[in-house]
Amino acid sequence: MAKKDRDKEKEIDKEENKELDEEKEGGKGVLALVTVLIIIIWLGIIAILIKTDVGGFGSTVLYPILKDVPYINKILPNQESTQGTYETADTQYQYSSLDDAVNRIKELELQLDEAQNKKKKDKQTIKDLKKQIKDLSSYKKDQAAFEKEKEKFYEEVVFSDEAPDINEYKTYYESIDPENAEVLYKQVVEQITYDDEVQDYAKTYSQMKPKEAAAIFDTMTDNLGLVSDILMCMGAQARADILGKMNAETAAKLTEIMEPSKK
Repeated sequence: MAKKDRDKEKEIDKEENKELDEEKEGGKGVLALVTVLIIIIWLGIIAILIKTDVGGFGSTVLYPILKDVPYINKILPNQESTQGTYETADTQYQYSSLDDAVNRIKELELQLDEAQNKKKKDKQTIKDLKKQIKDLSSYKKDQAAFEKEKEKFYEEVVFSDEAPDINEYKTYYESIDPENAEVLYKQVVEQITYDDEVQDYAKTYSQMKPKEAAAIFDTMTDNLGLVSDILMCMGAQARADILGKMNAETAAKLTEIMEPSKK
């Protein structure tokens, strides 16, 4: 009886051990399957990274090594983009030695120094030009003030009603330095010429009939200054006869112009 019980226990233990062994075998299979899946996933991720050339790893590192390996080269980036990468790299580094690169750096530094020096010179030139413009502006302002004072002197002293006879000025300016009297002399000569011409006009219109002269003067409304000068060079009676035949409005304007206080 006792022997049967021991045999039965041994059978039970053997079955339990067998089940444990089967469970271990099954666990190992699952672990192996999961491991394979993880490896496949990582390989897929790596293949995607290589294909998309993230960080240039696929084109610069793997392409030269794997480009001739069948099937595996399918995961490499497209040849056109890879070639473009090579071309870019070639154009960026066109030096056969370190000395060539150092010499090129020195050349570029020299060009930079020259450009900076030129920029400094340009700044100084601009500064000098601005100073010249400022000086010229100041001179122009002073010159304008001088011209204004000179014109005022001409009007108040040379050409005013109380000024000496204009022929006396002409004689005086001919006797002094022409350079200093050029402007005044020119104006005096022009004034004398104008006065002579006005005298000739006055003689001509005085010999005409008042009605005819008045008709002509009525058409000269845009130059009443000349008309008034001509009338002032005529005798009082001849002037009155012509004004009497003129348009009343025009005659009134001429009278205002010839008024002694405004002449």
